[in-house]
Amino acid sequence: MKVIFINRYAHPDESATSRIVSMLTESLAWEGRDLHVLASRNLHDDTAARLPAASAERGAVVHRLWSTSFGRGHLAGRALDYLTFHISVFAALLRLGRRGDVCVVCTDPPLVCVTAGLAALPTGMRVVQWAFDLFPEVAIDLKLMPKGGPPARTALALRDWAYRRSERIIVPIRRMGDVLVARGIPAERVVFIPNWSDGDAIRPMDARKSPLRREWGLSDKFVVGYSGNLGRAHEFDTLLDAAERLRERTDIVFLFIGGGHKRDRVAGEARRRGLTNVMMQPLQPADRLQDSLAVPDVHVVSLLPSMEAFVIPSKFYGIAAAGRPTLFIGDPEGEIGRLATSAECGVALRIGDVDGVVGAIEELAGSPMLRIAMGHRARSLFERHFTRRIATAEWVGILRELADEPAAAPATAERVNP
Repeated sequence: MKVIFINRYAHPDESATSRIVSMLTESLAWEGRDLHVLASRNLHDDTAARLPAASAERGAVVHRLWSTSFGRGHLAGRALDYLTFHISVFAALLRLGRRGDVCVVCTDPPLVCVTAGLAALPTGMRVVQWAFDLFPEVAIDLKLMPKGGPPARTALALRDWAYRRSERIIVPIRRMGDVLVARGIPAERVVFIPNWSDGDAIRPMDARKSPLRREWGLSDKFVVGYSGNLGRAHEFDTLLDAAERLRERTDIVFLFIGGGHKRDRVAGEARRRGLTNVMMQPLQPADRLQDSLAVPDVHVVSLLPSMEAFVIPSKFYGIAAAGRPTLFIGDPEGEIGRLATSAECGVALRIGDVDGVVGAIEELAGSPMLRIAMGHRARSLFERHFTRRIATAEWVGILRELADEPAAAPATAERVNP
């Protein structure tokens, strides 16, 4: 039985979905699985890059398919990138897929679930959806697609058709599963498996031992860090307002590591306000991930409240693995907000609560023992629930179930109750 993953980016790309797919294939390879990944030839943050057409990466054969590479700068170019990738995926599945194989479909690009569903009809493959986010709900909520218009209704109908035909739908948060069940997806096929991080590659590190911290001139600073994609679903004005409020605190620095749609806006706004306490750095390679996560004394996670059922900020799991406190800005009753506060490994505040954010930063800056205690609790939460070993066991159980193989151990994944 082949297991074929579809995700637009694959190792050595360092985007969040590429990393998590690579971690899973590397773990599944120990089972002797025949693993394949269908991806593009580009890197997430470099459309000029041209990766080899095929290579062995993290236990899987990566088939890098041809597509246009106009990038994310223009809507028409992005649409053509998506379309050509869909065509290449369909052709590759017809070539690779056989009855009894399992096709695991991630959510980049949008509606690739439909392409996989169509390819499954003649090949007889079984399809598993891995929903990192929900499209078109995200596009509708961000006003990129008119709610109730023909494009939105068509996209919803196509997505639901593909999901109803799938053997399993893996969701990282229960609220996402609730949305799908409400749309008629059979509840018994919806499985909750949280996202995770690699607790062996990312371990708590004393900030004073961080080479990056010294390299960036932050050795004597209290660092408030945001690491990862600065995307449309995130909010940064509250954090920038806090930075402006704390501009006279020369011991506090606000560090943004990564790229994304809002990166230039954040950098431009910091310049406009004359915020010398804001520093921008690019996304760091995988071999420096532990170091880059060790730089901040507290990590910021942000999510628009309307996105809570559709997107999960997976950076939280790496932060917890690194043993750092989380400052969540969004809906305190959302997935990450509740996790951080219930485990006492962070603070959850609403968007616009600048006083609360400033107060939390000043309290953490003035209390090393509080930071250490929160960091210990974060790592403990991670080891109990969000390790690669736990997630791999869930995936192994699903694959063995679909292949009618004997179960290695009792499954602990949860079905979403209707």
